[in-house]
Amino acid sequence: MSGDIIVMGGGIIGLSCALELRRRGLHVTLLEKGPCGGQASGAAAGMLAPYSENVESPDEFFRLCRESLSLYPQWQQAVKDISGVSFEYAETGSLYIARHEADLLALESRLEWQRSWGSGSEILTGSALFDAEPGLTREAVAALWTPVESHVYAPDLTEAVKRACLASGVQIHEHLGLIELAEWRERVALRAQSGERFEADRLLISTGAWVQEMSEPLGIRIPVHPIRGQICAYTWNEEREPLRHLVFTSQGYLVQKANGTLVCGASEDIAGFDTSVTDKGIRRLTEWNKQVLPVLSEVQPFHRWAGLRPAVLDGRPLIGRLDDAGHIFVAAGHYRNGILLSPVTAALIADSVEGKPLPEWCGAFRPNRFGEVQAGAFSDKIKD
Repeated sequence: MSGDIIVMGGGIIGLSCALELRRRGLHVTLLEKGPCGGQASGAAAGMLAPYSENVESPDEFFRLCRESLSLYPQWQQAVKDISGVSFEYAETGSLYIARHEADLLALESRLEWQRSWGSGSEILTGSALFDAEPGLTREAVAALWTPVESHVYAPDLTEAVKRACLASGVQIHEHLGLIELAEWRERVALRAQSGERFEADRLLISTGAWVQEMSEPLGIRIPVHPIRGQICAYTWNEEREPLRHLVFTSQGYLVQKANGTLVCGASEDIAGFDTSVTDKGIRRLTEWNKQVLPVLSEVQPFHRWAGLRPAVLDGRPLIGRLDDAGHIFVAAGHYRNGILLSPVTAALIADSVEGKPLPEWCGAFRPNRFGEVQAGAFSDKIKD
């Protein structure tokens, strides 16, 4: 593949796509209005858990997540090799906890369909459950154990992908401020707040919760809005019983990191682009987590933070070419699954840029599926 492309957005999705496009031969320039990984990517807990986070049925979104999980072992190793940077990738498996007998039927239903999709899951009860995770409340009646799920340390992964991009020859421009689309029909041109101008044959838009800003210039409805996710972390040293698995409940998750922290998330609310942390949001976490891990009633979180998750109207990300004849591509709206979906999104975007047909089931993620905006918004150039 030859030519050049601009990637607009330096989160984990934009960086991963830039790396894959460069590996396939394009000249890649990545533009970021702030620091790379400064939004949702740096705030993520890094869970790679498509089975635990898709509890209802194996729809197209679950299939996308499962495909990305299968790519992760080889992909994360390639990132380490190219960047020379190590980061935590822990194949711990997961436990989805049921605290009431009434929840067992739901676990059994999930076990049935998820095993047919390669989860390797089992339902653990009694001594088998507490041998697997000794610190759990004795009120837990069962858990769905999924051995194939894992997690990464998201800030280090994001930095490693950035360094892999630089090592591969991607040109990265950070702290550009407002970036405007100046031309897009015949050739792509973007203008930064400083006045600097960038041109290329193609454009990939990967600006997370801010992607909706491109609706009017392109004339395409992009119904993405930010959801604030609040997370907290506890100091978890050798004196405490280690958490051996990702632990999920219907209210959130717990995951232990190799840096001596236990992460609990995530409280969600609609707050626009406000990333402040609230007592109410953190209290939602601390009220349930001690019911699952009783030792948490004795300690307080030492760190609290929030990130903006880009949520699409129908719950599915936007991945692929914006229109059949054009040279504008979109990779955005991954909500709380950006870390997990990085390798598969990068592969699908690179295939799309190369002109390869995507699998039929990927039609669920077409960026133009919501139609056009009102007539008159379409424009070849945006006036100065």
